[in-house]
Amino acid sequence: MIYYEICMQSYEEDGKVILENVSNFNIKEILECGQCFRFEKIDELEYRIVAMGKVLNIKQEMNRVELYPCSMKEYEEIWYNYFDMDINYTAVKNIISKDDIIMKKAIEFAGGIRILNQDPYECLLSFIISQNNNIPRIKGIIANLSQKYGNQEQGEFLFPTLEQLKDVTEEDLKELKVGFRAKYIKDCIDKLYSGEVSLKDIDSLSTSELLKRLLTIKGVGQKVADCSMLFSMKRREVFPTDVWVKRVMEQLYFNGEETNIKEIHKFAKEKWGDLAGYAQQYLFYYARSMKIGVK
Repeated sequence: MIYYEICMQSYEEDGKVILENVSNFNIKEILECGQCFRFEKIDELEYRIVAMGKVLNIKQEMNRVELYPCSMKEYEEIWYNYFDMDINYTAVKNIISKDDIIMKKAIEFAGGIRILNQDPYECLLSFIISQNNNIPRIKGIIANLSQKYGNQEQGEFLFPTLEQLKDVTEEDLKELKVGFRAKYIKDCIDKLYSGEVSLKDIDSLSTSELLKRLLTIKGVGQKVADCSMLFSMKRREVFPTDVWVKRVMEQLYFNGEETNIKEIHKFAKEKWGDLAGYAQQYLFYYARSMKIGVK
């Protein structure tokens, strides 16, 4: 793994943690690249997020970032890892864009993207909810689920714990407008709570073993599993590919020719290796913003 060369300064001041000289960090690009759903935009580079059992405000001006309410202890124990601050993104971008004009354009367009390290349980349930759904509806369902079953903090409802959801029924879930996803959410909750599927020992598993485990949950296919592994389990080699990303890859790398997902995954693995997940995020944001692959 490519570790970050420390040039950033961080300090605590009046209930805030201030980051100075931050590079490869744009809070808008990070939050709006499709990897998370619990955020509210306040201003162009100012957001409020609910994550890791916390509520955090983030305000950015150029290469200066304010996190509040936040102590240095909380930043070091939670947010430093959450925002992937120990990774040298300059090195990552240089590697994946070598001899690749398309990737260079994608990186130039949104060079401030970082892959978040979210809570695996919350991320998995969120991406089950995301299936065949648009982002406003996904955010709404998760907000309703949190309001009904989660604890409240700073005027926001936290994502409910597994303990808080253990007795929820499919009918309860359907009242939240989750539709056909109710049986999948219920199966995930039941299997996680019983221990039939465990997220506690995932660091000891290979990516193929982890994928096999996640696929035992009803409604979890390759794409949901890949998103969960990339955005919460540090499996940066996976390349989440839905129908839209498939079209983007076909247009950008396969001369517009119909290509199956297995072939796309093989291409991504050979081209970007263990950094394929980073490549996917730059391409995803760039293509969506430029409406590449839109029919």
